[in-house]
Amino acid sequence: MTTTRRRVMAVGCSIGLLLGPLGVAGPAQAQDPPAKPVTVMTRNIYLGADINRPVEAALRAAAQPGANQLTIVTALANATQVTRAIVDRTDFDVRGGLLADEIVDARPDLIGLQEVALWRHGPLQLNQVGVPNAGTVDYDFLQILLDDLAERGTPYVAASIANRADVESPSFTGSIAMPGGDPRDIRLTMRDVVLMRASSSLRTLDEGQDIYDVNLQVGVAGVAFNFDRGYQWVDVRAGAQRFRFVNTHLEAFSSDIALAQANELVEEATSPNRSTVFVCDCNSDPANSSIKPIDHVPHKAPYELITGAGGYTDLWKDSGRPTDLPGFDAGDTSGLNETVDEALPGSWTHRIDMVFGRTADGEALTTDRGQVTGRDGDPRDPATGLWPSDHAGVVMRVRGL
Repeated sequence: MTTTRRRVMAVGCSIGLLLGPLGVAGPAQAQDPPAKPVTVMTRNIYLGADINRPVEAALRAAAQPGANQLTIVTALANATQVTRAIVDRTDFDVRGGLLADEIVDARPDLIGLQEVALWRHGPLQLNQVGVPNAGTVDYDFLQILLDDLAERGTPYVAASIANRADVESPSFTGSIAMPGGDPRDIRLTMRDVVLMRASSSLRTLDEGQDIYDVNLQVGVAGVAFNFDRGYQWVDVRAGAQRFRFVNTHLEAFSSDIALAQANELVEEATSPNRSTVFVCDCNSDPANSSIKPIDHVPHKAPYELITGAGGYTDLWKDSGRPTDLPGFDAGDTSGLNETVDEALPGSWTHRIDMVFGRTADGEALTTDRGQVTGRDGDPRDPATGLWPSDHAGVVMRVRGL
């Protein structure tokens, strides 16, 4: 479909999310013969660093007396150098294996992945700041994860790949006059991906995706950095049943933007003639009523739209687990530090990774099994201390399709 994009000016971007283990759901609906349950997962796999840093550094530089293009670009490049070094430190070659172990253990039929980064570099081009054209691949998170899953004997296939923000920045230490620290351009392409287990009995029928009309845009040194987000869906056959699986990652910086995106999501991505299961890093905690200084609505507003006017059931909540209090028992799935190397038990403080469901006529889907992954016990790499991600995953077995 075609959209006319409306951008919202703001500063910053990115955020984390997480959840926890589930209990027993309510009774299955008594309608037609019940379809076979389907196990789904939402998993934010973490870009590898805080990508706010370069933009915020450039904006601070721009606010200084006597600021000019050279000082602003220098601040942008110096902060990009730091950020890219942290991507190496949070090594996805290590974390990809941890995530693969987690997925193999849970064996979901379908996975909605967020923050599936493609990190690239190219020659330093100070005459093309912000132009995403670097082509040398450093980390392809999707390929690394798919290879790790195949090596473990549980291959998955990408049923849908959706390119989102595609941003590039100069990277060096020191000044433009004498750049150091391996001067180059760094490019990040963010992707959302739907994976299907190759051995699953499910079959794809159709797929689609779109960019949201309202997205974050940040102006730096006369360049617009567009942090696009969107949704993707896959129509699936499960035996005699058909359903839609939707994956999205709502805006983290602004709940106003996330609310507009959630409204578009439920209106456009919900199937009109079959059940819809959708997973997300929603960046909206139902227990968080705070309002950011730049916003007009609380952090929980997108969640309340989805479960209110959107007609979706929060399947974690439907499982009987508490959701209105902070802590592990409420299914918190986000909050780790940038370098994802915290000591146990980790600072899990937000519930923003969700699984929702509804039938075509707005009735509830149910769940009889679920868990939070990558959080409890000790899922860290023993050699490096790295966690799989700054988010935890959520796995739900869905009934009533």
